[in-house]
Amino acid sequence: MTQSILIGAILLTVCAFYGLITHRHMIRLVISLNILDSAVLLVIVLLGYREDAVAPIVRAADVEYVLGLPHALSLTAIVISACTTALMLGYAVRVYRLRGTVYLDELRRWRG
Repeated sequence: MTQSILIGAILLTVCAFYGLITHRHMIRLVISLNILDSAVLLVIVLLGYREDAVAPIVRAADVEYVLGLPHALSLTAIVISACTTALMLGYAVRVYRLRGTVYLDELRRWRG
């Protein structure tokens, strides 16, 4: 199971980098960054996974626990990702209102 999740994270990373390299639309770039963030979160959660382990809130005598730190870090990363996504989308809206486009190739003409 962990191998299939790792393969999924690798595929998400490849798709995200493809989107970052090929697209020139600001919204598509934000989506590609979110896909890359999801791949990183999958790897972080996978690091905390233990076969036949239980949550650390359950008290048992001789039981292996799942690592809690990667899960806490992933929750923090989700909050940070939501904030940066909102900031990037707000920036894209502002650029669209000022310049009338969100394509990076057309915005390069406005450089002085």
